[in-house]
Amino acid sequence: MKLQKIIQIIIAIVGVTSLFFLFSIIRTGDEEIKLLAAQGNYNTISPLFTIAIVIFDISVLLILLFSFKDVFFNPQKLKKSLLWIGLFGVVVLVSYLASTGVETPLKDGEILSANASRWVGAGLRIFYCLAAIAIGSMLFFGIKKIIFNK
Repeated sequence: MKLQKIIQIIIAIVGVTSLFFLFSIIRTGDEEIKLLAAQGNYNTISPLFTIAIVIFDISVLLILLFSFKDVFFNPQKLKKSLLWIGLFGVVVLVSYLASTGVETPLKDGEILSANASRWVGAGLRIFYCLAAIAIGSMLFFGIKKIIFNK
């Protein structure tokens, strides 16, 4: 039997099982599920979440597997990937060094440490840097295309 046929059968089985659990949740109703959850009973929705988590984990694993397979067996792609990972690391390092941290009280009474606060600031700076790079590259290549493709 072909691998594609086996995968289709597995997908059909998972789909039918998920539909069964979905209909059981719908049949139970919101109020009863909330009441059961308040009592600590999550048996109605747990199977559907378990299936979702397993499918998500398998998807991520397959994506990583095929991505790494393609990169590691091609030295040019490996070199280029390591270069971009290094450049991303530089952005993270510069953003972290440019950030400051202050202990901050949270709404729930906990205290956010100075280091965690610094990482939050670094994350925002990383986002801003990467957004600026993306917007700049779109503008650059858009203008380049307009100028040179006349």
